[in-house]
Amino acid sequence: MAFLDRFKLKEKRSNVRTELIAGLTTFLTMMYIVPVNGFIMADAGLPMPAVITATALVTILATAFNGFWSNTPVAMSVGMGLNAYFTYGLVLGMKIPWQTALGIVFLSGVIFVLLSFTRFRVWVMHSIPMDLRRAISAGIGAFIAFIGLKQLGIIVPDKATLVTLGHLGQPAVLLGIFGLFLTLILYLYKIRGAFILGVLLTSVVGWMTGLGKSPEGLFSMPASIAPIAFHLDVVSALSLALLPVIITFLVTDMFDTLGTLTAVGARAGLFQGGDDPDRSLEKTLEADAVATVTGSLLGVSTTTSFIESASGVEAGGRTGLTAIFTAAFFILTLFMLPLFQAIPGPAIYPVLVIVGILMFTELGKMDFEGMDLATASAAFFTVLLMPLTYSITNGLAAGFVAFTLLKMAQGKFAELNIGIYLITAISLIVFILH
Repeated sequence: MAFLDRFKLKEKRSNVRTELIAGLTTFLTMMYIVPVNGFIMADAGLPMPAVITATALVTILATAFNGFWSNTPVAMSVGMGLNAYFTYGLVLGMKIPWQTALGIVFLSGVIFVLLSFTRFRVWVMHSIPMDLRRAISAGIGAFIAFIGLKQLGIIVPDKATLVTLGHLGQPAVLLGIFGLFLTLILYLYKIRGAFILGVLLTSVVGWMTGLGKSPEGLFSMPASIAPIAFHLDVVSALSLALLPVIITFLVTDMFDTLGTLTAVGARAGLFQGGDDPDRSLEKTLEADAVATVTGSLLGVSTTTSFIESASGVEAGGRTGLTAIFTAAFFILTLFMLPLFQAIPGPAIYPVLVIVGILMFTELGKMDFEGMDLATASAAFFTVLLMPLTYSITNGLAAGFVAFTLLKMAQGKFAELNIGIYLITAISLIVFILH
């Protein structure tokens, strides 16, 4: 069949059955993003039914497009971390209207698309030390884990100490703690679909104990996305004061995508040794960038490649047909609104904590013993200030300013480059305009 020929199954040593199983595996491991993103963006004031439909749609479109365009087994959806920053950092923290926040996502996506056809992304990656990239990932992990713990009531505000331990004896808090450890245990034992299983099992406990209203049904027609689609405010997002935030979304998306593709590619035998005759890495980056622009138009935050794609690769997926099957399975989520809406909050927010933990483990890959004070200080400020200031932008900016100033103080100008100076200059704007 001409359709199957484009995926080069024989060349990739795969077949339709294997790709189907791989697609189902990826779907099960990342299905959680639809209800989780619905809850997160609903906190920003967007109607949850519309967000759930938009999340499912952008996952289907982005994943299928990537399968056709790049022929890689990589699924895409709304990225964890930046969706939390969208809601809790920009809309609730900086009091930016969600329409303007969508405009910021759109502009970062447009810039990413333009840069996808240049060598800029490779230049940026080579310009920024690996340890700083890992610190950014760990900092985002700490940020979203902090948000998750706050939403669960495990951490609460305190006038004397800013934050303190919440009332752990409250039923809703206990349900959240149960969901957190249940999901951690499922993930520990490498149960496929650990996240969505944890959410569903915790929900069942919540429904049985009266902490949530059980669903009146499982399926319905998809909700309209009219309340959020094409409501982005690009004009407001173009203001100088929001430039650092746009750059933060852009840089974070690039790091997240390239880090994910590196991990997935290592398992699938893709993008190795600089040998990329089919331009599969570049095409996947292009698909990721286009998906972000599309997602902002539909009404959701930054779209990115999902590390859960690695589960499909482990199941044997090697081509874009895996992504096509994953997209097809996600069509089911369009009709699951009654179930998703009935999920109690304490069943959802443990996912933020666990994703935060997984991102935070990037610190373990850093060589602290052989690290100089400039890099160690930059990593420290990046990781600490993201959760403490409730802002990925502030943490990233503080890290680059500290790194550059300390390297200059040491006289190590050879370890600085135009990329570092450029991001440091943008970082200084963050603090000047704060």
